[in-house]
Amino acid sequence: MSKSRETGIEEEIRSLIETRRREIKEKFDRHVSVQDLLTDRWETARFYGFGEGTSCYNNVLILGDVKVGKNTWIGPNVVLDGSSGLEIGDYVSISAGSQIYTHHTVDWSTSLGEKGIERKPTRIGDGVYIGPNTIVQMGVSIGDKAIIGAMSLVNKDVPAQGKYYGTKLRTED
Repeated sequence: MSKSRETGIEEEIRSLIETRRREIKEKFDRHVSVQDLLTDRWETARFYGFGEGTSCYNNVLILGDVKVGKNTWIGPNVVLDGSSGLEIGDYVSISAGSQIYTHHTVDWSTSLGEKGIERKPTRIGDGVYIGPNTIVQMGVSIGDKAIIGAMSLVNKDVPAQGKYYGTKLRTED
């Protein structure tokens, strides 16, 4: 490709990005990454087979078998680990930076590979709010309409309509 052709394409891309930045700023009053300027959050969710009306930022890491209900919002920089089965209900808000897991490699690492990777499915009910930068560990079930505060570590089940924040530590023998 000639240098002048490359410059022309670069200029077109820059122009497209600038146009989309203005549109997003005007419509939503926000700034998003270039990849989210050029993609549609609802189309991303449809591509992954998520429920009607669900939106999912393009920079969300989606691994394995992740099932998401309708009208759920999945914020930027979220990790959805469905390597052992992850179910997320309807009308769930998963805030920016949250991570939801269905496996861990603690035993594998500390045994120098002699033990396997531990896996358990994780379930998030309907109408759940998960605050920013929350970590939900494998095997946890969060009941319907529960609220999880920002920067929480959830390593135990949360009942329906439960309100939790911080760390829910579990002791092990």
